[in-house]
Amino acid sequence: MPRLTVIGTGYLGATHAICMAVLGYEVLGVDVDASKVERLASGEVPFFEPGLPELLAKALESARLRFTTSFAEAGEFGDVHFVCVGTPQRPGSYAADMRFVDAAVSELSHHLHRRALVVGKSTVPIGTAARLTSLIRDLAPAGDEVELAWNPEFLREGYAVDDTMKPDRLVFGVASAWAERRLRAAYAPVLAQGTPAVVTDLATAELVKVAANAFLATKISYINAMAEVCEGTGADVHDLAEALAYDNRIGGRFLKPGLGFGGGCLPKDIRAFLHRAEELGVGQAVSFLREVDDINKRRRARTVDLVREVVGGDLEGVRVAALGAAFKPNSDDVRDAPALDVASTLQKAGATVRVFDPAAMDNARRTHPDLSYGESTLDVARGADVVVLLTEWAEFREIDPVALAGVVAHPRIVDGRHALDAGEWRAAGWEYRALGRP
Repeated sequence: MPRLTVIGTGYLGATHAICMAVLGYEVLGVDVDASKVERLASGEVPFFEPGLPELLAKALESARLRFTTSFAEAGEFGDVHFVCVGTPQRPGSYAADMRFVDAAVSELSHHLHRRALVVGKSTVPIGTAARLTSLIRDLAPAGDEVELAWNPEFLREGYAVDDTMKPDRLVFGVASAWAERRLRAAYAPVLAQGTPAVVTDLATAELVKVAANAFLATKISYINAMAEVCEGTGADVHDLAEALAYDNRIGGRFLKPGLGFGGGCLPKDIRAFLHRAEELGVGQAVSFLREVDDINKRRRARTVDLVREVVGGDLEGVRVAALGAAFKPNSDDVRDAPALDVASTLQKAGATVRVFDPAAMDNARRTHPDLSYGESTLDVARGADVVVLLTEWAEFREIDPVALAGVVAHPRIVDGRHALDAGEWRAAGWEYRALGRP
């Protein structure tokens, strides 16, 4: 088995390092953040991901997983180096900020003295692999003996362990048969399960992830556009989506109306895709993604409008219970979270907002200290004039509407995620509203 390093121990990198060690590889996790390295080495996962803390304990106990801040140690140790560094949106631009990837690859390259494979997993603009190949060959003491491959990640937050250990496919962007053999060796237990491997050139491998995210974003925004049509016609988008889902050409996955997408991937990835396509002279081909992005952002403003409508037109002094802060359930990620955007907008409009989320409270307090926070659903709902469901956690979907009615001032709920049974809530005396539903 090749020895693996994982450069960057954020969400993607930590998950990859832990899972590969559990699969039997010797793994060294590398990060410039010493505190993150110390936390992981002591058995603490610095973010919320179901199942991962238990796997970290198992990996550390096996002695197959270690963490370091030393790129020199990484260069000496590894046969295959996975680059899992973030590519956030560049401030003031749609473009991806490549500084962190470039810095990681440059620093690693200085310490590559023998034949090795560097594997990019980060979501990057097309053409990055070609550029990094030249960079590695210029900087690495081993020169042409070091090759670059691209192996995009497809992790879903909340399901990252399964997506790493039992993925629906692996994509290998390679420039040589040797690089393909190295990648197959680095994923041998996963491939042994029958996981399909798609072998492509580097540019195609770079494109797969952004193309997939663009498609998902388009599907989500499509049904939310239909919700806007339903609002103007009196139709019910929930029933519309159910009817469309039976068409096997369309399918029901991601055809769920609501507050739209957020997080650290979809929004910035489609914007970076747009920017890079324009740089390459093919921007017109993906210009529809601007409208996809705009539809998604409109959902937040429309949800605020619906809350305003429900309470009679004026939000000043209205007590709002906001259920959810994370951008999706089973995650503590609040990057570009629609839930916090809506809560903050309601507060700025004069409402008194109290927020509760099962996992994302610390991150929410850090990014939105202006909001108030409670200890539980019942805590934030006590005395509320309106309840707004903003993240579809299971514990929110399973709320007893009769019990909740006993603590609020007015039984009014805006279901921003189409996650509740409207009939059940109305039968319990609630005024139930959701975008795109009469």
